[in-house]
Amino acid sequence: MTYAVRSLRAVALAVVVALTLTSCQGAFDLPLPGGAKGEGPSMRVKVDFADVLDLVPKSAVKINEVAVGQVEKIELNGWTARVTLSIPVSSKLPDNATAELKQTSLLGEKYIALSEPADGKGVGTLSDGDLIPIERTNRNPEVEEVLSAMSLLLNGGGIAQLSVIERELNNALRGNTDEIKHLIGELNTFIGGLEDQKAEIVRALDMVDKLAARLAEQKDLIGKTLEELPKGLKVLADQRIQLTEMLQALSRLGAVGTKVIRGSKEDTLANLRLLGPVLTQLNKAGDALPQSLELILTYPFPDAAVGAMKGDFTNLSLTADLDLRELKILQGGVPGSPLPGVTLPPVPLPSLPSAPLPKLPKVPKVPTVPTVPTPTATPKSPLCPPLCTSDSHGRDTSWTTLYGGGDA
Repeated sequence: MTYAVRSLRAVALAVVVALTLTSCQGAFDLPLPGGAKGEGPSMRVKVDFADVLDLVPKSAVKINEVAVGQVEKIELNGWTARVTLSIPVSSKLPDNATAELKQTSLLGEKYIALSEPADGKGVGTLSDGDLIPIERTNRNPEVEEVLSAMSLLLNGGGIAQLSVIERELNNALRGNTDEIKHLIGELNTFIGGLEDQKAEIVRALDMVDKLAARLAEQKDLIGKTLEELPKGLKVLADQRIQLTEMLQALSRLGAVGTKVIRGSKEDTLANLRLLGPVLTQLNKAGDALPQSLELILTYPFPDAAVGAMKGDFTNLSLTADLDLRELKILQGGVPGSPLPGVTLPPVPLPSLPSAPLPKLPKVPKVPTVPTVPTPTATPKSPLCPPLCTSDSHGRDTSWTTLYGGGDA
């Protein structure tokens, strides 16, 4: 009886094992533990990564370190990895959200962290089917990468040279404490001066930038100038002998000019000293000299007489009573001299040779002319024009000048 019961148990166990083996084809078909599934309706969001490392499906998706979804699928998209995430619609992430591949601990599992942009300027709302591009994704360094960098630093890096650097620094600073302090103070002053002139330095850099831009705009012209410059240098090289002779002649001319100036220096100074009184008198004349020159150009009428002319001519009547005895010519100086009291030096006249004068013939006696009676009316002189007066003998006693309107 006991044997029969054991046989039935063995058969039942074999049937269960057979059914299990027929329904499963391997360990990959067994259900895997997954991340937390959010409450409510969910949406699918795709994320592109340059490298997903050992991320596997069913990995957690976290927002603010809280698991809200899981990774559904990982596939290859060209040279990048595209990961499909399942997150709840209530996540309310912005359309420009970022994704980062992180690790729970040093040897923990990988997960994807979703967050808002670093600047906090969210745009829109992330919805079903949206894609987070590779420009907004990142990943943390792997433990293997950190250990490899540390191994490179310790074995072939600069750790071995740290002791040498420290020893050399100690040797350089030992006994030079005061100098080092003074150097630090000078550096502090120098940096402070640069800080005070920061605006000027920035302005100078801006000017250099503008100059560079101007030179860039005239690049073609500068290139042509540089191309033509060798031709000009060749012309100068060909005319080197003529240029040398010209410079030598110029040097000789300079030497001669210097000699002439030195030789005539005393005469020039004497002439300048003699010109001093003349210039002093001209300076004293002041405004009278230009006025005199103006009067000479319009003599005998001043400039003010032009205002009296109403048209192209004017009439002027002048009466002069001339008496040579009253003029006293040649007494007290030269007539018309601008400086009274200035007399001309006496000039000796040469002696003329004496010559006998010829005898003149006698003039015959002129017959007597009968006396003509004088008319009672006083005729005017035929030589006297209109507006003139004459005496009883026909002689003019006035002088009339008509400017622009008649004869004198």
